[in-house]
Amino acid sequence: MTGVVSDDLLTLLVCLFGYLLGSIPFGLLLTRIAGAGDLRGIGSGNIGATNVLRTGRRGLAAATLVLDGVKGAAAVLIAGLVADPDAAMFAGLAAVLGHLFPIWLGFKGGKGVATGLGVLIAAAWPVGLAACAVWLVVAAIARLSSLASLAAFASAPCAALILEDFSVVKLALTIAVLVFVRHQANIRRLVAGTEPRIGRRDTERA
Repeated sequence: MTGVVSDDLLTLLVCLFGYLLGSIPFGLLLTRIAGAGDLRGIGSGNIGATNVLRTGRRGLAAATLVLDGVKGAAAVLIAGLVADPDAAMFAGLAAVLGHLFPIWLGFKGGKGVATGLGVLIAAAWPVGLAACAVWLVVAAIARLSSLASLAAFASAPCAALILEDFSVVKLALTIAVLVFVRHQANIRRLVAGTEPRIGRRDTERA
């Protein structure tokens, strides 16, 4: 493949592929198809699984969670078939950026949690599974999706430092920074004690 196009061009192409794949707004599409309305006008206005859950449609929320994770993993795995591992990780990062800033929605997307976890699982499954485990434990105890997400991505670079090479540490750290930036409003509500718990229907916008 590298004989046909240069390594730099191939990396650019897989990143573009990753971005476009990551920008597919599954939450928005599924809720519209199911007749649940425009997800951007519900709850936090976010296009991710947590906000889909606020519609009361648990099946749709689960499907959104899985599909958002799969698109992140697919970006890494498919890119890895045609490019080197570093380019595959760039493609995964591009998928997260696509979810956060989808061109189809005026660059106003989700918060990157499921997509980021999918990328980590595909790029370095021990790190991805460790982050998922942290999410599950914190969510079960605190019943706060945002806190679970922040804890999961804060732990990911630490797990990568122990379990993987530095390229994975950089990937996990970059995704963590993006997730934390997108959770600024949630962090303020966590500090104030007003963050809604998992499964609660409310109309407060993030």
